[in-house]
Amino acid sequence: MATSKRRFKAEIDGHEYTIIGSASDRHMQTVTRMMNEQIAQLKKLAPDLSDQAIATLLAFNAISDQVDKQAELLKMQPDDAKE
Repeated sequence: MATSKRRFKAEIDGHEYTIIGSASDRHMQTVTRMMNEQIAQLKKLAPDLSDQAIATLLAFNAISDQVDKQAELLKMQPDDAKE
């Protein structure tokens, strides 16, 4: 069964985006809030960073977290499932 795609309007760093996905509104609101918090933190710590540099750092951190989660999942699998 296909998952229904929905539109979600998010304001990220003062810019409005329409995001299409299957996640709940609550999930999207949480992601938006966390992104804005992390952007604000980076701007405070390094005010000379460009918007592109901030976006690159956020993406790097997100992928790093994803790699860590994947490694955790692999550790939890039985040895025969890893092959």
